[in-house]
Amino acid sequence: MSRSQARLAGLAAVAAAVPLIAAPAAATARLNPPAITMTLSPPTGRQPIGTVSLHLVDRSRPDPWVTSQRYRELMVSVWYPARRSANHPLAPQMTPLAAADFDRTLAPALFGLKPGTVDWAATETHARAGAPANRAAGRLPVVLFSAGFGAPRTIGATVVEDLASRGYVVVSVDHTYEAAQVEFPGGRVERGRVPLRPTQDDMRKAQDVRVTDMTFVLDQLARLDRGRNPDAGRRPLPAGLRGGLDLSRIGTLGHSMGGATAAQLVHKDRRVDAGVNLDGGFRGSVAQTGVAKPFLQVAAESHTRASDPTWKSFWDESSGWKRELRFTGAQHYTFTDAEVMVPQLKVPAAELIGTIDPGRAVAAQRAYIAAFFDLHLKGGNTSLFDGPSRRFPEVKLIP
Repeated sequence: MSRSQARLAGLAAVAAAVPLIAAPAAATARLNPPAITMTLSPPTGRQPIGTVSLHLVDRSRPDPWVTSQRYRELMVSVWYPARRSANHPLAPQMTPLAAADFDRTLAPALFGLKPGTVDWAATETHARAGAPANRAAGRLPVVLFSAGFGAPRTIGATVVEDLASRGYVVVSVDHTYEAAQVEFPGGRVERGRVPLRPTQDDMRKAQDVRVTDMTFVLDQLARLDRGRNPDAGRRPLPAGLRGGLDLSRIGTLGHSMGGATAAQLVHKDRRVDAGVNLDGGFRGSVAQTGVAKPFLQVAAESHTRASDPTWKSFWDESSGWKRELRFTGAQHYTFTDAEVMVPQLKVPAAELIGTIDPGRAVAAQRAYIAAFFDLHLKGGNTSLFDGPSRRFPEVKLIP
């Protein structure tokens, strides 16, 4: 486990150890709004976007983290190109109780902030909640997103929103009882249950659980595309979303353990065509076998094949289209929403997001990830992977 991944595991453990915030505390916080309200970078694609959350229940298996729970529950968010719908409100990045719990747990551990410094529930995305899907472009390719170990699905909005604005249906997945907090309909918040000091076995189990979660989510997306409503509460779906997914074109994307999960999913699930790993160390069988499908590795400055043997073995054994990028001056959290949050919080940046210019880091991530999926899911053309880029000189293509 790398130093950055160990820190992620530690943050998840810290979050799990902090008592759950009750709803009255959250209500009190809203009566006295904090001084800081965060903003997210606007997407660069041409299309407005919508989003909807789904409560999915897998009754084919007991929960692997809470054995008394006879079935597995997940929360996912679906992001998609939408028709312009000013009457639909902008969706928050985090739901209220999840935001309150994040404020009490991960925000102090990650950013060194006192609870109440930021009104995390006030951060708006650029997606309209429940807006009608735009079917003008026909059926759209699908990309699954998984965050780092212990992190909520909301922490990848910067990349997820941008892909949706460029013509993808993006599904971000919370891995319940590993993620620090997951809010379900009705105000129920489930906290992380990972051990306080996760072992390598715990980490391997977490990845195995994630891969099974993702295959289940793909099954539910197939139901949705056939016209069914997979939401456990049968909450209304946005108009036009059903039948709008092209499940013959599927990609997967993740940060840290989410990136390792993406690799294992590409290897295991024949439905998945291509994947992107944002600075995650590989584990599981794919670390030794590599993949035979297109795969993009994106690294912080200090993450190399020499420093991470799993990157070398994965690279050596992968037989499909492959590229490795290194972002000069980047750190592990550069590839999360921390890249846009830290400058607004005015907290020490070097350990979290490094010295790379935040605006350029975000622009480069979005450009390379979109170019990869455009190439392999849409049959597009790009020169970004042919050699050094004048547009993004801070990004190095590693042979």
